[in-house]
Amino acid sequence: MALSPSVEASRTRGGHTRRTRLGPSRPTVVRLAALFATDAFGGGFVVQAFIAYWFSVKFHTSLGSLGLIFFAIGVLQTVSFLAATRWRRGSGCCPPGVHHLPSNLLLAAIAFAPSLRVAVVLLLARSVLSQMDVPTRQAYVMALVEPAERTAAAGYTNTARYVVRPFGPVLAGAGQGLFLGLPFLVAEA
Repeated sequence: MALSPSVEASRTRGGHTRRTRLGPSRPTVVRLAALFATDAFGGGFVVQAFIAYWFSVKFHTSLGSLGLIFFAIGVLQTVSFLAATRWRRGSGCCPPGVHHLPSNLLLAAIAFAPSLRVAVVLLLARSVLSQMDVPTRQAYVMALVEPAERTAAAGYTNTARYVVRPFGPVLAGAGQGLFLGLPFLVAEA
């Protein structure tokens, strides 16, 4: 799917945009960047390496099985991303985060899964919902800012996510000594 040229800010004769910095939307973008950074920080607690470690320690899952689980997760996340755009067309733009509650409840439940099968089902169900907020979040940000501010707004909100995400795994590693499934609970909060 191609984007129309109208998504970009107007260009002057020299090919430069008229404004590349945030203007009137700065307070809104800063608040959204803080919200998205908080979400990314929590998500950093359950990176694939931790999930693989948890499955191998708790259920003695083989590398082959882990590979299949992560393959299925990748496929389901892609389906989730694509389904969100179709759902949005039918129901309109919803605020980002609407999908977080069920996704986070599934994530928290993984910490208490009594068997490998239950844990995998919970993780796969969570994967179906996990990417649904990405297109709606991005569309929401673009709808709130002036056209000339879109690139800067995307830069601020995405950078905020990536700056804080590496701190999650460090704290997850420290916290799992208290309870192996603790990162699933912290990421949910």
